[in-house]
Amino acid sequence: MAARARHEEEGSATAELALGVPLLLALTVGLVWMLAIGAAQVRVVDASREAARALARGDDATTARAVALRIAPEGASVRVTVDGDRVVVVTSARVAGPGGLLASVPGVTVSDEAVALLEEGSP
Repeated sequence: MAARARHEEEGSATAELALGVPLLLALTVGLVWMLAIGAAQVRVVDASREAARALARGDDATTARAVALRIAPEGASVRVTVDGDRVVVVTSARVAGPGGLLASVPGVTVSDEAVALLEEGSP
């Protein structure tokens, strides 16, 4: 009787493994994608902050925008506004979805706004 029970369960470990591997793979891809979103958000924050700092110390908008685009993820957009003694830089970038098994997951847009006061003597 015990031999018969073992014989009936011989393929169950293989079947469980075959079902579990795609699930673990999808979970891993999802986690890596979430890390990519976090890294893109950090780069967007840094880009906005550095551009606002450049504008505050007197650099022109073209130079500040170039600084932001160099730091931000590829395809990012940068908007620079000077309002009296304040400069505002808004940077945003799109992070594509993971694709593959998770193709139904849409992409995400990350953005940040940095504000700085113009330093004395800045144009």
